Amino acid sequence: MQVLIITTMYAPDLGPAAPLVTMLSEGLVKLGHQVTVITTVPHYPSGQVPATFRGKLLWRSRENGVELIRIGLPSVNRKNLSQRLIQIVYFQLIASFVNIGHQYDVVLAGTPSIAVLLPYLRFVVLSRKPAIYSVHDVYPDVGVALGIFRHKLMIKAVAILERFCLNHAKLVRILSESFRTGLHKLGVPDTKMVLIYDWVDIDLIQPLPRENLFSSEYGIADRFTVLYAGNIGLSQGLENIIATAELLIDHKDIVFVFVGDGAGREFLQSQAMQKQLSNVQFVPFQPRQRLPEVLASADISLVILRQGIGSASLPSKTFSIMASGRPILVSVDEESETTQLIKRAEAGLWVPAEDPRRTAEAILSLRNNKALLDQLGHNGRIWAEHNHSPQNAVKQFEKLFRTAISMKNASLP
Repeated sequence: MQVLIITTMYAPDLGPAAPLVTMLSEGLVKLGHQVTVITTVPHYPSGQVPATFRGKLLWRSRENGVELIRIGLPSVNRKNLSQRLIQIVYFQLIASFVNIGHQYDVVLAGTPSIAVLLPYLRFVVLSRKPAIYSVHDVYPDVGVALGIFRHKLMIKAVAILERFCLNHAKLVRILSESFRTGLHKLGVPDTKMVLIYDWVDIDLIQPLPRENLFSSEYGIADRFTVLYAGNIGLSQGLENIIATAELLIDHKDIVFVFVGDGAGREFLQSQAMQKQLSNVQFVPFQPRQRLPEVLASADISLVILRQGIGSASLPSKTFSIMASGRPILVSVDEESETTQLIKRAEAGLWVPAEDPRRTAEAILSLRNNKALLDQLGHNGRIWAEHNHSPQNAVKQFEKLFRTAISMKNASLP
């Protein structure tokens, strides 16, 4: 097969999305398929483009067998939503006119539609090619819950764009069963949806000692560490963890460590300073090769979302934490797929979203029960190995692509 993938992030971008699509692309190549990826130059999470990727509209290369077509972007401050939109529009305009130089059998693109609409229109709709539309978050629901989409006209417009992409896809990949309700509202039948969970590099991320270069560098090797690693954005409600840290300020052995960056980092830092929280540390985004030791530095890792968002999202960091062999404290809506997954895997504890008191109680409970701490971490690692390997995901996508192509052929006169 010749597969075309449209995505705004690819390695070496940081964050969860880039390594996922990179692993998928390279895995398909290993199975003998030809893969072309239309993506951006590196820019995430800061929005700043490295000097080596400036000055050109297109950068073409072949990396580990994958043909990459990178769209040059202007550098912006991603914490500013309007500037972030400039990069999105720029990518779409250039990407929609790219000459990929060969035929392709199937297209993979994903949410949000506002980031991929124009190339999706060109390479799927106008070219009449079968597509898989991958839903990573349910729009406009997640934007409404975050307060990003406030006006009825904006909400309606986003829904129209999502419905357009969904309608023109042969199949819709979902990463959580809980997405079905939101997609039903957009007119997607159950028969069109296929569940494929996210995956994690279980060879890269493995259970490692608590005492390592990262934990030593930041002085947390001998403290009970509650870790949040990833995007510090609007959807997590991380101010509730700052409130939890305040409740536990007298427990000198406990430290809260935030690793990453995002629109919410400055606010969290200001809160921690105002409250004079000596038990809170902020660490910049780390290179991907350091992720195993970052995750290993935790005694507990956090997966957290604001109330009302859990049914429209399943954070991919969940699977990385599982692979690291550390227990998860999940603070997400109870009915969400994230919560149910952790309960099925017996890989952590659940506390209600936006409840600092219950979160503090759970942290103390785990700190005081090392046997449970170790067992939950072990359970998560075993679950990740059995259910979320890249090889398993690649085979599922390969089957999905073949099904989409056969549906296209069956509809031809």
